[in-house]
Amino acid sequence: MALHLQALSFLLVLVSLLAAQGQEEPDPKVQGESWETETCQRPRWDSRLRLAPDQENYKKNEEVMLSCPEGFQPSFTKIKCSNEVQSISHGKPVYREVWRGRDSRGGWIRIRSDVECVEVLQVVPGTLEISSTSIKLNWTCRLPDACQRMRATCRLAGPSFPPCEAEEVKGEEMLHGQDGTFTCPSLQPFTDYSVTISLPPSTILFTWLVRTEETVPDKPEKLWLDPSTGSLRWKALPSCKGEIIGYQLNITMRSAQDGSFLEMERLRLNSSVTEYPLPEHSPSSSYVVTMQGLTAAGAGAAFLWESQTNSLDTPRPLDISCRSVRDISPSQGTAVLPLRPIAPHPEVAREHQLIVAAMRSGTAVEGTCLGEPQPFNASQQPSTYVAAVLNLTAPMDFVLGSGTHGQGYHNAALRPGSDYMVLLRLVRLSQQAEKFTCVCYSFSVVAGQPPVPWRGTVIGMVVLLALLLLSAGILWFVLSR
Repeated sequence: MALHLQALSFLLVLVSLLAAQGQEEPDPKVQGESWETETCQRPRWDSRLRLAPDQENYKKNEEVMLSCPEGFQPSFTKIKCSNEVQSISHGKPVYREVWRGRDSRGGWIRIRSDVECVEVLQVVPGTLEISSTSIKLNWTCRLPDACQRMRATCRLAGPSFPPCEAEEVKGEEMLHGQDGTFTCPSLQPFTDYSVTISLPPSTILFTWLVRTEETVPDKPEKLWLDPSTGSLRWKALPSCKGEIIGYQLNITMRSAQDGSFLEMERLRLNSSVTEYPLPEHSPSSSYVVTMQGLTAAGAGAAFLWESQTNSLDTPRPLDISCRSVRDISPSQGTAVLPLRPIAPHPEVAREHQLIVAAMRSGTAVEGTCLGEPQPFNASQQPSTYVAAVLNLTAPMDFVLGSGTHGQGYHNAALRPGSDYMVLLRLVRLSQQAEKFTCVCYSFSVVAGQPPVPWRGTVIGMVVLLALLLLSAGILWFVLSR
């Protein structure tokens, strides 16, 4: 019995000791205890956040400033720590740490989610528009309170030097609201500009280095003939309005011996070339040359050079005297053309085209020689078409309007009452040039018109009859005296 009483006494003492231990000072870090701390730990938010003062623990109600890298802004710029009663346990309050932020009205509100560094201003993707003379972008402010007094500017990105000097622009605009459009007008092509959106005094929200688009180059300044070499020379164009990728030359040559002969050459030369020999240059030939600079945007204004006058005026059509045509038959819609090979070595078969053009006011031989004839359409005959494709190696008489046709050509009957120009054309292509050589024929298909030889006979008879009448008159005058 005594043993049982001793055991019971031991248990009572143990319970008393445990109860006394439970009443010791609680750990302030254990949630649910009625202990109110005087400090708060540094918040574990966005790693880019900068806290001032920068420390690991802060006193209760101590105000802390938040900031972010340039172009970003925290959702709260001023915060402070406090304790908040979470619950009541056994009649005692249970506290927890909370952070509060100051809103735009100056009040303190509880921060319920992590504070992050937010990009203040966003340029809307896909809205950046760049032309040769302007830059345009659409913007959106994600934190309207932080976007007051925003300013956008356009400036030259660096100094410019002759011959491509660029004027400084005065593109500056105050931005208002939550979104909008900013435009930099009156810029120069192929020039670097810096677009900046900032907040005073010196916070950069957005910056962008951009080059305006290319445009066609200026007109070449000078083109001349070097008499010692027979080559055309010119001054290289500067890449002010775009990268000069080459030059385009159109050379038209007419022979003084044969006014119906016309040779046209269309060349594209790379940007390093500044001279080109005139084809078969001779003092008896007449030349008209136009030259244009090329950028990715296209060809610029043309410089004109003429071998006879060196004129800088509008180019004039060369004097072309087309060959005549014999044996014109309006009733059959045919005419006979005396053709000869154009190729310098006629024994080598070359493909010649016979191009027919219905002559109208302003029809130019040069345009027809360079042009691309349309496919023949019987229901609506085109003004220019290919009547034949011939491998000429020797002179021949060709009947135009016989009605034959093949792949890519149609020798259609001629229409009475129409005027025609026919070109025998030889096309030669190389890697950098296209050469078109043409011989011109012209005639009219007049209803009731006799063949050319018969018409000459009639004229001769009329002249003979006039002479006979004159002789008879003189004889009568002498005899009457």
